[in-house]
Amino acid sequence: MPMIIEPRHGDAEDDASSTKKHSLIAIAGSLLGEISLPKLALAWVLGALLPSLLLGAAPLVMSAWVASVSGRVTALAGIGSLVLLALVGAVGWYGFRPLFRLAEKSFWSLNALVVQPGYAICREGLQHLAERFMPAAAAPDRRATWRAGSAIGAGLVGCLVAGAVAAIVWPATRWSGGFADFVDPVRLVLPALANAVVMMSLYLAAASLLWGIADGFMDQPQDLDGFDAVPASARRWRVAHLSDVHVVGERYGFRIESGRAGPRGNERFRRALERLAEIHEAEPLDLLLITGDMTDAGRSAEWAEFLDAMLRHPALAERSLILPGNHDVNIVDRANPARLELPGSPGKRLRQMRTLSAMAALQGERVQLFDGSRSHLAGSLAATLEPHRDRIAAFADPGGLRLSIGLASIWEDAFPMVLPPAEPDGLGVILLNSNVEAHFSFTNALGLVAEEDMQALLAATRAFPQARWILALHHHPVEYPRPAKALSERIGTALINGSRLLRLLRPVASRMVAMHGHRHIDWIGRCGALKIVSAPSPVMEATDDEPTCFYIHTLVAAPGGIALLEPQRIVIEPAPPAVIV
Repeated sequence: MPMIIEPRHGDAEDDASSTKKHSLIAIAGSLLGEISLPKLALAWVLGALLPSLLLGAAPLVMSAWVASVSGRVTALAGIGSLVLLALVGAVGWYGFRPLFRLAEKSFWSLNALVVQPGYAICREGLQHLAERFMPAAAAPDRRATWRAGSAIGAGLVGCLVAGAVAAIVWPATRWSGGFADFVDPVRLVLPALANAVVMMSLYLAAASLLWGIADGFMDQPQDLDGFDAVPASARRWRVAHLSDVHVVGERYGFRIESGRAGPRGNERFRRALERLAEIHEAEPLDLLLITGDMTDAGRSAEWAEFLDAMLRHPALAERSLILPGNHDVNIVDRANPARLELPGSPGKRLRQMRTLSAMAALQGERVQLFDGSRSHLAGSLAATLEPHRDRIAAFADPGGLRLSIGLASIWEDAFPMVLPPAEPDGLGVILLNSNVEAHFSFTNALGLVAEEDMQALLAATRAFPQARWILALHHHPVEYPRPAKALSERIGTALINGSRLLRLLRPVASRMVAMHGHRHIDWIGRCGALKIVSAPSPVMEATDDEPTCFYIHTLVAAPGGIALLEPQRIVIEPAPPAVIV
């Protein structure tokens, strides 16, 4: 008897969070009834209110200390006053450093949460609006000019809006205080918050203007106008580039984003690896690079399926490099996108440790990490993790907040990872973590590269000044120069500080190719001398009965740089339909 509901085909529940089936507004509306308001309020307090209070209270604490010291100096009369002055000075001297660190951390936390996203939203919104009025046949140079003008306009708008906010809030600020004020801390809440708003607004006003001008005058992204011609004798590297394979933990499981609009299960990924194994046997590959989203929600069953598939092909596994995507570390709950994790939740740390464990299993002996100063390579990933293996294993068994303390620094210090070139002028790979610290599945896609990680990758290029490089990350550093169907495609997906990263890379751009995933579509373009390669997903953007693809790229050593040849497109045909007997 035929099935009334065929479970292999899925149903409406599999499309609940699919952006292919529903608009973002519709999904957001459906989430409102699921959101835990107490948890949302507590997350807002921990993520925004507390950093604001710490930042705004810092000038009040410092002014109180300075007033106390100056008062003691004025009232000096005997040994008791000298001792008291020395005590106050010592407390201030040693207390200033942790206070400064707290204020600095709070500032950059608010910068990543509000300032840079605010400017990026304004910039992408204006560029999207400009492209809506631009003829479809407009020349690439004209599109680049419009993008540059939109970036400068976004800087001006951000400057004006932030300046207006600072002017409105200024009357509520207070920049000096005494220790008597701290007897009643409630009195300090309002001026501390006002101080933080004014400081961040003034920073946004100045920064958005500078960012807008810098973004306007930097090299704008353009489609690659042609592949390089190189001598047949030039040294070559064959790199298979996969991304966003979104392995699920069920044989007939559907992926969060695509639902029934994408292939079910992991068969498509397994067949992609089989094709790669055949190609490698005929014409060896140098690298298999998977730029994030190896799993659909970072669950242990998904990682088990991914590693099992990789280990069926040991020749590929020993050439593989992986890096974290937003689905590996930022999906809070696969079944409920409205679920919220509190900052510091052990769930987030557990997903990070699963990812780090998988990376260590595949590439732990080959990739190098930086020392504490982020200026020199200090040892392999495996060697760095060795002293922490017991702690990580002890945490992974019961979980818990207490055991997760201290693991955050292990995760942060693991990036960037560097595969050094085999020869001084060979090919190296730099692996970045481009995921923000998100605690809400609906905002999981945001991307940001830490400033210290950018400086570290530049240190790697200085350590090997003749080497060619692949810069591998999950998020795209810049929006493609193509009209978007909806503004939602441009907001919250690209790197928030991607233009900053591109500007820093200009001195080494001719020796580097950036490879990323995240968007699930293929695009090859450039920003100035830097070539940028986006990988399509071999398991997304198609239904079960449609083909998907991926690419094998050939990189070539060119005089003073790196060349990119036309890639080899590998098509994964749909599997024949299952026969029920």
